Amino acid sequence: MYRIINISATGCCLFFFLTIYHHLHLPTSLSAFPVAVCRCVTFSPFKWLKFPPQGNFEDLPLNTGAADNNSSLVVCFGEMLIDFVPTVGGVSLAEASAFKKAPGGAPANVAVGISRLGGSSAFIGKVGDDEFGHMLADILKQNNVNNSGMRFDCSARTALAFVTLRADGEREFLFFRNPSADMLFHESELDLKLLEQAKIFHYGSITLIEEPCRSTHLAAMTIAKKAGSILSYDPNLRLKLWPSPEAARKGIMSVWDKADIIKISEDEITFLTGGDDPYDDNVVLKKLFHPNLKLLLVTEGSEGCRYYTKKFRGKVTGVKVKAVDTTGAGDAFVSGILSNIASDISLYQDEKRLREALAFANACGALTVRERGAIPALPTREAVLKILQNIPE
Repeated sequence: MYRIINISATGCCLFFFLTIYHHLHLPTSLSAFPVAVCRCVTFSPFKWLKFPPQGNFEDLPLNTGAADNNSSLVVCFGEMLIDFVPTVGGVSLAEASAFKKAPGGAPANVAVGISRLGGSSAFIGKVGDDEFGHMLADILKQNNVNNSGMRFDCSARTALAFVTLRADGEREFLFFRNPSADMLFHESELDLKLLEQAKIFHYGSITLIEEPCRSTHLAAMTIAKKAGSILSYDPNLRLKLWPSPEAARKGIMSVWDKADIIKISEDEITFLTGGDDPYDDNVVLKKLFHPNLKLLLVTEGSEGCRYYTKKFRGKVTGVKVKAVDTTGAGDAFVSGILSNIASDISLYQDEKRLREALAFANACGALTVRERGAIPALPTREAVLKILQNIPE
């Protein structure tokens, strides 16, 4: 399904490929690129090490409708792009000899993740009027995601990102947006009807970096909120895309008090609070929990997640696995929790049911790290329930 970019002299060929992609008018066939088609890598089964407590996961709300079921529709706004992931782990981008092409972009990952779990989702965003852009639109359609809110720009290319998990456990990103089509999304291009149908409107912070996309993002939030949508925010910090750390902090916090649900990571807590302890509940509650917030979630990777509401707080143990690629794990977690909240809007008011939904979300994230790339690895509801039902008491 996906092609492998085989790069023997990584720096030279990568520069050549990307220069052509962004600056020349090419024939429609991608065969014009110096690309070699190889077999996709197969992966050995992952090893389970520890499980969270078992709950009544079969009782979690299930929306079996497709993306046209508007009663529980989750609309995701933002970027969709092509991720290039090394075919072997533990190497830097410069050391990688080949890359697997995979669809990505956090909001799009969430939309596909919700659909895979049996929920109803739609994506609003902009891609290039090129083969990559139309491929991404087709992938959304194939995954039963409403893509009617997508727009195509003939003057800019679809964004590209090279992503790797280095031997030291750190992820390395290299983005190509000079500018990319997603940055050129105008307010006049918004699908107003789709926004007004959203039960949950989910977004990140990358679309807040540049105009005109920033104004479009703010307008979409306003329209969805006026229509009664729950606003869900995952900042998904990508510091290298911002002009400066201070600009990133200011931009991310500029819409903080508008969200009803926020998901952040430990590293993002440290960044947003100026270096405070991300494990200190008082730091989280005093600096990040605002009066209108219904649910604040802090993900801790394989260790699970913490949750904070106005009435209660706690932690749900994660599922530890042997990770192949952590790209998209946080998005899978978001898909898991939003798919349940969309079907049961009062879920976060009942701690027992919330904990069960978060154990489900943790399992979604764990299953995703078994494969390379985000969207190809997102699990089905059946796969998640199978894992959870096999957890010992």
